[in-house]
Amino acid sequence: MPKQTFILNGEKVTIDVEDDVRLLWVLRDLLGVTGPKYGCGINVCKACTSHINGKAFNPCATPVGDLKADDEVTTIEGLADTAPGPGLHPMQKAWIDRDVAQCGYCQPGQIMEAVALVRRLKKEGRALRDSDFDTIRNICRCGTYTRIREAIEQGAKNM
Repeated sequence: MPKQTFILNGEKVTIDVEDDVRLLWVLRDLLGVTGPKYGCGINVCKACTSHINGKAFNPCATPVGDLKADDEVTTIEGLADTAPGPGLHPMQKAWIDRDVAQCGYCQPGQIMEAVALVRRLKKEGRALRDSDFDTIRNICRCGTYTRIREAIEQGAKNM
């Protein structure tokens, strides 16, 4: 069986798994990282959203064989380590402050998508606009979109 090597939440991992196995199953079933949730398996619901090299991506649609040894995969479990200072990432803190979660199932993916968006906008040298919210396609079954938006605005100010 082929060996797959990549960086997960700051640590290099190597596992024996076929190239065509989706990264979501590698994370959850083989590595025990359960923050990215299975929702659809076809890159639609975005419950599994994580980061690869700082950009949002969906591990349910990414074969593990597509990763390179120096690719950095960050899940919600490793997000706090990407922010300065101790404690939660500012976006995670905003989620708590705004009491966003109801069932909580989509929240890791929502947070990871929001962080990637805000980082991209900061690189572009601009602030969050109303139209930027339209680019977030993560589905929330509970419909807490108003609180999600408020949390993203708060998190963006503190990032």
